Amino acid sequence: MRKPVLLVISIFFCLYAVAQNEGEQPVNMETTIEARTTSNTLYGKIIDTKTGKHLEAATVLLYLQDKQKADSLLGGMPARSNGEFRFIDLPAAKHFHLVISASGYETVEKSVTIRNENRGFQKDMGNIEMNSNFKELKGVTIAMSAPALQMGIDRKIFNVEKSLLSTGGTALDVMKNIPSVSVDIDGNVELGNSTPQIFVDGLPTILTLDQIPSEQIAKIELITNPSAKFDASSSGGIINVVLKKNKSNGLNGIATLSGGIPHLFSTNLNLNLRQDKFNFFVSAGHNESGGNANGETKRQNKDKEIVTDYFNQNSINKRSRNFNSIRFGTDFFISNRNTITLSQNFVKGDFGNNELQNQHYFDNTKTLTRFGLRTNDGNSGFNRSSTRLNYKHTFLKDGEELGVNMNYNYGDRNNNSTLINSLFNADGSTYQTPSTVLNDGKSNEKEWTFQADYTNPINEETKLETGIRSHHRNFISYYDVFARTNGEDVKLPLSNNYAYTEMINAAYVTYSHKKKDFSYQLGLRFEQSKFDGRLVDSSYKFGYNFPGNLKNIWDALFPSFFITQKITEKDELQFNFTRRIRRPRFWQLYPYVDITDPLNIRQGNPQLQPEFINSFELNYSKDLPKGNLLSVLYFRNNPRDITEYGDTISAAQYAQLNNAAIDPDAILNTFINASTTNRYGAEFTLQYKGIKNLELTPTVNFQYRTVKAKINNLDLSNQGFNWEAKLIANYKITTPSPSIFDNLTFQLIGDYESPKVIPQGKRLQELDVDFAVKKEFLRNKKAALTFAINDVFNSRRWGAIYDTEQYYQESYRRWRVRTFRLSFTFKFGDKNFSIGRGGNGGGGGEDD
Repeated sequence: MRKPVLLVISIFFCLYAVAQNEGEQPVNMETTIEARTTSNTLYGKIIDTKTGKHLEAATVLLYLQDKQKADSLLGGMPARSNGEFRFIDLPAAKHFHLVISASGYETVEKSVTIRNENRGFQKDMGNIEMNSNFKELKGVTIAMSAPALQMGIDRKIFNVEKSLLSTGGTALDVMKNIPSVSVDIDGNVELGNSTPQIFVDGLPTILTLDQIPSEQIAKIELITNPSAKFDASSSGGIINVVLKKNKSNGLNGIATLSGGIPHLFSTNLNLNLRQDKFNFFVSAGHNESGGNANGETKRQNKDKEIVTDYFNQNSINKRSRNFNSIRFGTDFFISNRNTITLSQNFVKGDFGNNELQNQHYFDNTKTLTRFGLRTNDGNSGFNRSSTRLNYKHTFLKDGEELGVNMNYNYGDRNNNSTLINSLFNADGSTYQTPSTVLNDGKSNEKEWTFQADYTNPINEETKLETGIRSHHRNFISYYDVFARTNGEDVKLPLSNNYAYTEMINAAYVTYSHKKKDFSYQLGLRFEQSKFDGRLVDSSYKFGYNFPGNLKNIWDALFPSFFITQKITEKDELQFNFTRRIRRPRFWQLYPYVDITDPLNIRQGNPQLQPEFINSFELNYSKDLPKGNLLSVLYFRNNPRDITEYGDTISAAQYAQLNNAAIDPDAILNTFINASTTNRYGAEFTLQYKGIKNLELTPTVNFQYRTVKAKINNLDLSNQGFNWEAKLIANYKITTPSPSIFDNLTFQLIGDYESPKVIPQGKRLQELDVDFAVKKEFLRNKKAALTFAINDVFNSRRWGAIYDTEQYYQESYRRWRVRTFRLSFTFKFGDKNFSIGRGGNGGGGGEDD
């Protein structure tokens, strides 16, 4: 641990020294307002035209004017909390150009002429007024606010503040509200029917989405086909969670209190303080939820297509989940071109699961032969921490920058459970002695990542990007399983100790060129990856090493290619191709056997190998008179696709697991590498604003999937068509005069997924509807009440049908239940607040 810490400290001081000794300092943008008579200075103050008060958080850019060539940027700075700005050490020039912009205001441009530039000058621009770009129509004020979804050719950006239904929830609640994104019963996320990689602030994370409070998220970025700049393992695209970090001057904060049924409660506080060269931020939250989720399984066992017996199972799972999180850090603006950000995140979670299963066994005439009762009382918990150090340097050339990121993650987890299985004859007499199984497990993981990215716009038409990345992970797990018989605990073969190390080293380069309405980007990424796994209690080892040798170098190369043609001002067409890799997740490799369900047990496969993905997309974007449309045609080819399948356990496996109280006809579900999986599809997303205050965003995705896979003599090949649709509707009431209905916002989200083919059957259809209403009140809409119903019709559930020669099984499970939630949000702040100074921090009062 000492070496990584010393490395981080050394790099920090080296970067600081470089920043302090920069040779190019033509413009000094002071953050203190002190009069200087020895340098050329231009200064002024920005005020709101309507109120006459100073304007904070405006951006000021200063250009040097030259009639022979284009203006050149001298520098930029944010206005201070009292609206003042000052540029010093300016060159002895006669003409300058000032550009001032601020959110919610019209941009102001001013030409500046210096009369005696060679004698030194102190130019006071006085008070510069800015007009609000809010438009007033018949007494109704409509703000020019950002839409909930911004669609681009290469990505979609979702504004979380617009999501009423996720208020008081987690990142999973946010995901359910985004077009193209679906969330299954276990909280797994799919982007366009593929599993994406989750980033937080642009970097991979060991946090899961249900561990991130929604109030800490600013926006979600969806990148369906990432270029060579991104991790090659992002085969299913990237979902980047961008956390809040307000950089407005002074103190700003948002507090949220939420409660509901069944057993919902959450609190969250976001604080931000911007002062001089520092920006401090902290977020803390608590989230708890519960409820009773049910499940059902109906099964027919077969022999040569003839039914031999039947089995039915019903379950009720009482769940409780508690999360506590805190994130804090600071931005240190060393100079106008050098920034260091240090942040720390801690998350702690505790879960409880108390499941009751009722089992019924029937013969081939559907006569009850026996029944059972199985209880599973389990508790688990985890701790997560993430430390990040980021350095950013912007060069004099506009757009040229260097970013260096170092990230250290640590996590540990513990879990224990007690399974008791009792079986009875049809008449109620004991069928066999009740069995008890005790599980006790713990694990920990450490993760280090170093990344450096450099961007160089060679000219206005050409840009070069390059970077390196090194990622290392250590994971170890201990899992003990005991069968309790006559008061004695006997260790079962289910027990195992498992460890692995993973290393990925990468380098990339992309070249972009644009000429008029045509542009292209070429990229190539090289990744060396190595995975070493072992069973701690034995000499058994497994894993992979890519490329391994020179003849397999293609396994380490990942090209990308993008071509974009702007047809008109409102039409744009793009074709792209990328090659990616999907490495097995640890739980897919982990040989642990999950016996929670006695009829459907699960186990990882240590022999899994990574799969590769060749992805092609054709995107068409069109601005419409009352909205915009994004159409996507895609084809994804997956050699060695990681595929789940199930088969009845063998007699030898049953003998090993007999004391674990499982059924002799139980299905063992595991993973294999299929020969190939192909997906052909089309997706259409429309944003429509044809009716005043009503915004509709429908999305529909059509896909045809083919799976080719065989294991031993079992053919898992399958093919079929599926589709899904989502509608997001937002409506806001505005009235000419104040009323209880003014600023009342409604949101409705409906989501449907048709049956979907899998190797041995199909997923069942899913349908759910969510609804929320929000009322904003107090001055400047500082407060809001939100009432939300998730899963209005209580229909959200996950199900599947498996149809093989040995069995036919239809089952469904629920992870969450219908909830009712009421949330209160309050925004507060003081733009003149400062630490260590009186009043307004030395920058002038409200009326300066």
